[in-house]
Amino acid sequence: MTSSLHHRAIDNLGTRIISGDLPAYHVMLAEQLEVELKVSRSVIREAVRVLQSLGLVETTKRVGIRVLPVSRWNPFDPQVIRWRLASDARGAQLRSLAELRAAVEPAAAELAAQNAPAALRMELVDVARAMREAGNNGEVARFLELDIRFHSLLLSGSGNEMFANLMGQVAETLTGRTVHGLMPDHPHQAALQWHEDVADAIARGDAVSAREASDRIMRRTMSQMADTWTEQPRVFIPVRQ
Repeated sequence: MTSSLHHRAIDNLGTRIISGDLPAYHVMLAEQLEVELKVSRSVIREAVRVLQSLGLVETTKRVGIRVLPVSRWNPFDPQVIRWRLASDARGAQLRSLAELRAAVEPAAAELAAQNAPAALRMELVDVARAMREAGNNGEVARFLELDIRFHSLLLSGSGNEMFANLMGQVAETLTGRTVHGLMPDHPHQAALQWHEDVADAIARGDAVSAREASDRIMRRTMSQMADTWTEQPRVFIPVRQ
């Protein structure tokens, strides 16, 4: 029960901070949150600890719990991504993630063609084939599972541990697009083919073709989603002196 209350408190406060309901520099008191959320002080303390680790709040003696601006948030944390995708800033979050993926995934595909273990190459081909079947059958949940697996294998296969650590962010992106109705029930045939092209190129060690096919996937993805971020402001992080 304590764990459940803890997660509910984190989700309540995190959602409200990211939606702007609790704006930047707003100050909260632990005792007020106890009453509002109907939880114990220990639950509030743990929730605040987690939110601090995400860069959403800071605690100050004799002041309270202060909400931090977006420039202080950890934009790579999957939970922050999930909350942003559920907010009015969904388009801006999708744009940032799409641009990140467009920069990383083609490079990861090229590296995977050069470095991936044989077993991973074979699995990637199998997953791409299964994606086509699930997509053609309109199996949305199954397709999402396979899509996440495909892109996770791609990042892992690069042999670059920093790329591989973006798996969680990519999974949240694909899940969020599905949950919020931004993925078609039947994926476009060209996109399905390009996933197979990436897998086949990696399997045979063709780094140039793997990068080109991955780039086509990402360019189409950005084109499809561009309407969601029209006029959404960008976040400019101050450069520290």
